[in-house]
Amino acid sequence: MSQMSKTMLLGVLCTAAWAMVAQGPAAAAAPGVTTPQRAVDQNGQPLPERGVQQPLVWREVWKRTPGPVEHPVTQDNIANPNLELKLYGPSGKDIQFNGGEGVVPFNPAHLWTGICEQTCGAAFRDKNNYYDLTGLAKIYWLVKISGLHRIHPIIKLANGDWLLGEHEDGTEYDLHPAGFTFSETRWIKLDVDKLVTHGRWVDKPDLTKVDEIGFTDLMPGSGHGDGGYSDLGWIEVYAKAVPRQGR
Repeated sequence: MSQMSKTMLLGVLCTAAWAMVAQGPAAAAAPGVTTPQRAVDQNGQPLPERGVQQPLVWREVWKRTPGPVEHPVTQDNIANPNLELKLYGPSGKDIQFNGGEGVVPFNPAHLWTGICEQTCGAAFRDKNNYYDLTGLAKIYWLVKISGLHRIHPIIKLANGDWLLGEHEDGTEYDLHPAGFTFSETRWIKLDVDKLVTHGRWVDKPDLTKVDEIGFTDLMPGSGHGDGGYSDLGWIEVYAKAVPRQGR
């Protein structure tokens, strides 16, 4: 066989091989062949394709006010003008603001639950929007705990129901960033006045219109010093904004 004939034969074989590869997707879609279904969240809604992220809709970093470094947290400590601070539980008023710029040794601005003699929690309400927490909506926060405390997310739905997420975060030695996707955790009904849970896990909660987003650790604090408390530094929410009526 001449060198030219060998070259022509090699070209034909390569063309045939590429044709077989090109037919792969078509063959996968042939009748009688099942194609994979898209994953769904706990609402039964299809998750976005991988890599499709929700935008950052708000961030709270806290701010110091004149006076003692540690003091009961108030709306004045909220840096984001669009957010309203809500305190919950029998000891919600005992949640303290601590830290901030210029504090030595380095101590980032954060909330501290150490002197909550009963359960306590805090949440944020955007003045202009509800939030759709389905799909890849997520939260990032800077957290630290002591003892058996763990920070759990709490949310208020548009219909007034409160839910607590099974997901928990906390590291003991220092404030560390953590996060999770709302749709990947289980939720249970919450009595926000007592900060205790009720019933069984909620089947497919409607997270398409959430009014408030916050945290609790479901435990009283142990006072100053190590033993039992939670710290919450900055917090970020990535979701789809749903404008409130009339705005």
